[in-house]
Amino acid sequence: MFCSNTYAETTEKITIPIGGNSWLVNRPIETNQIVTDSGITNWTRQDSRIRIYFRLEKTGFVQLFLNAKVNSGKSVIQATFGNVSNKISLTNRDYQLVKIGGFQVKEPGYQYIELQGISKDASEFVTVADLQLEGDVTSADIYFIKDEFYWGRRGPSVHLNYEIPADAGNIRWFYNEIKVQAGNDVLGSYFMANGFGEGYFGIQVNSEKERRILFSVWSPFKTDNPKSIPEDHKIKLLKKGSEVHSGEFGNEGSGGQSFRNYLWKTETTYRFLLKVEPSENQSTDYTAWFYNPDVAKWELIASFRRPLTTTWLKHPHSFLENFIPEMGCITRQVYFSNQWVCNTDGKWIELTKAKYTADATAHKKSRLDYAGGSEGQTFFLKNCGFFSDKVNYDTWTNRTPGRNEPHIDFSSLP
Repeated sequence: MFCSNTYAETTEKITIPIGGNSWLVNRPIETNQIVTDSGITNWTRQDSRIRIYFRLEKTGFVQLFLNAKVNSGKSVIQATFGNVSNKISLTNRDYQLVKIGGFQVKEPGYQYIELQGISKDASEFVTVADLQLEGDVTSADIYFIKDEFYWGRRGPSVHLNYEIPADAGNIRWFYNEIKVQAGNDVLGSYFMANGFGEGYFGIQVNSEKERRILFSVWSPFKTDNPKSIPEDHKIKLLKKGSEVHSGEFGNEGSGGQSFRNYLWKTETTYRFLLKVEPSENQSTDYTAWFYNPDVAKWELIASFRRPLTTTWLKHPHSFLENFIPEMGCITRQVYFSNQWVCNTDGKWIELTKAKYTADATAHKKSRLDYAGGSEGQTFFLKNCGFFSDKVNYDTWTNRTPGRNEPHIDFSSLP
């Protein structure tokens, strides 16, 4: 795939900041111990494999350089691009461009340089600030994370916005199903099933030993600090289920939050039910249930009251996000199936059309590793991991109707 070549010396030089585009791929959760906003530092372990990612839109020759230095003595590292590995010796105490090599790129899409330590005299191998590209490939667009490293490292979030028929009436209930296939339960994933205009409800991978069912409702008071919400704008907890924790959340808007620790599994279909209904004093109540297949019954997560709001269900949607920046180098995918809403007359309506969208990280082209669409009777979302076969967002997609209407006795729900 790659071979040495020559190129015109007049081609543009592209500088890629290491701090926003590098991961410790064999221990990704430890990336922040080596990669900071300023670049690669504190690189002491020989078994560390550090990858620097970028996307090329053009094939041709590329020359690669590292802007790097060593603190003392001599360090030898190995740089691999495609199937070619070169050893590089560094003794310079100040930053300077160190040549990695020249390569012929025959396929566009995401590429990476992988760095590995060989030997060192000091405690650290090298400190690296930037990667520089020259050559024919620079005459076309090159994509990488230029700023807002936190969001870029998290990767693009992707969404499915389900279309409710115009004649559906007032919608009280929203039903959805999720399945995560083996290997896609990546740490930091939020597989959000039942989103609505004022909140969200789904499952997360929070740590190697912890997974959650999460249900949250935003306050009508716009702030990232829950402590600043006036009392008459606060989300009120009405009820919560067994083993459910409740409190407030912030940083991405603020409001009421509930979660239950539950070790959900891959290759298992999980069912979610949400009720939205206007309540007293111009408020609206939101209640979430999760069908626990371990005991074969619906279980209450929580019920919240949102003040200054009078609404039925609006904007039913699902999304996929990564909330741990260190895990943005790993791809994950989720399937959503059998979406239904039920109106105030008790009529179930199947949702088979959705608009696939993406967030600001995708819109500003910091990351292009996103996809969404439909396969048979299911919708899917996919993000992160620097896969090259992106699916353009802001497109409508249709799944095949399953006609598998939910059979739920609302009166018996806990």
